[in-house]
Amino acid sequence: MKKSTKTILWTCVAVIIAAAAVYLIFGRKEKQVLTYQTTVMAPTRISSSVTATGTVEPISTVDVGTQVSGIISKIYVDFNSEVKAGQLIAELDRSVLQSELESSLANLNSAKAEFQYQESAYNRSKGLHDDGYVSDSEYESALYSYQRSKYAYQQAQASYKRAQTNIGYARIYSPINGVVLNRAVDEGQTVASGFSTPTLFTIAEDLKAMRVIATVDEADIGEVLEGQRVDFTVDAYPEDIFSGTVTQVRLQATTTSNVVTYEVVIDAPNPDLKLKPGLTASVTIYTLDKQDILAVPVRALRFTPEGFDGQTPENCVWRQEPDGKLMPVEVTTGVTDGVLTEIVSGLNEGDRVVTGTKLVSSKTVKQAETKSQQGSNNPFMPKRPERGENKRTK
Repeated sequence: MKKSTKTILWTCVAVIIAAAAVYLIFGRKEKQVLTYQTTVMAPTRISSSVTATGTVEPISTVDVGTQVSGIISKIYVDFNSEVKAGQLIAELDRSVLQSELESSLANLNSAKAEFQYQESAYNRSKGLHDDGYVSDSEYESALYSYQRSKYAYQQAQASYKRAQTNIGYARIYSPINGVVLNRAVDEGQTVASGFSTPTLFTIAEDLKAMRVIATVDEADIGEVLEGQRVDFTVDAYPEDIFSGTVTQVRLQATTTSNVVTYEVVIDAPNPDLKLKPGLTASVTIYTLDKQDILAVPVRALRFTPEGFDGQTPENCVWRQEPDGKLMPVEVTTGVTDGVLTEIVSGLNEGDRVVTGTKLVSSKTVKQAETKSQQGSNNPFMPKRPERGENKRTK
């Protein structure tokens, strides 16, 4: 045998062996069977949400100031001090105010004496004028002096009352029960009332009842309503989830770098005093939140068995009966989050609803059917579709 002939023979043998190996390794391509994907109706939850960021704040804060100028002589509270309404928290030096009070009292006494004198002179002049013993000009002069003294006396009374009030302002009291968040002055510091009242202390009324002021984008604000449930977290306690409720959606818009946002007020109970004023909150507002309802995947409402050409209701799903057959069921739908749709009526808990189809190998189907015949539930379908039902091989 020639060398070339031997080479050809060995090449053919190698090809045959390789083909046999490929066949043994990969085998024949199995048939693919179309089966139904299903879901069993059970109570579930549908929710959708809007995210935002906000700042934790006390519900009520009061800036305590002074209406008179002076030097702070005593401070009785500090940062984080708990105070009661009416509690003395600071005092101003009273020496200047006391001098003003004494001066106004002296002016008052002087004005009173002048008024009493002019009143007596007027009464005498009036009597003589009525009897014709005093001229009209003398009477009018007495009346003029009397009226001036009267107005001066009234002015002195008002000045004295103001001086009394100012000296009362030297003692500064807490207007509410709460906690001192900020102390802006120290003893010995001079404060000037001027045209505005300077802030000495900031007091929060109740830190166990906080709120979050969240900024929500204009694209989401239309979904946010009062009463919606809120969850939020803060960096100080990353493992904790705090809960609250939307209490107000403010109409005033804020524009920053051409981005329009709205403020949403969220109540935030704080019984453990973990939340502190100024913390940044990452907020989730549940614009849709329904629990313990029956729902189907949205795709179940769009499913129609292959080859079916009959008429079905507008809102229809296909229920798989225990024998494996499919039955169209008209349903009433409710809310949806884009993934699940609420079923208000038409289906009951435990019903099996078809959501789509899936190709699996015929070998897998046979194994599942064998298990089903032995009393096990078939994970793919209760019974292999009979002739004439929707099944195809590929």
